[in-house]
Amino acid sequence: MNLTKNKILAIVYFFFIILLIAFLFFNDGGVVKYLSLKNKIDDLNNEIEKTENQIQNLEMEIDSLQNSELKIEQVAREKFYMQRADEKAFKIEEK
Repeated sequence: MNLTKNKILAIVYFFFIILLIAFLFFNDGGVVKYLSLKNKIDDLNNEIEKTENQIQNLEMEIDSLQNSELKIEQVAREKFYMQRADEKAFKIEEK
């Protein structure tokens, strides 16, 4: 009788542990959801860092455009194809 009682108790403990593990992994607040949310947080933090770097670069660009005549001239020539009055523009066509 003692042997079967021990076997039944071991089976009950085994199923209890299996249920506990399943609950920890597959419920709404489980480990799987935690890891998923942690990965999303890491991705968002990386995106925030990239965006902050872009903002810093744009602020530096704005500052250089506000304070540097050479930068304004460079942008005018490259972006808007502007030239000085005494310059001639040549267009080179490639075949």
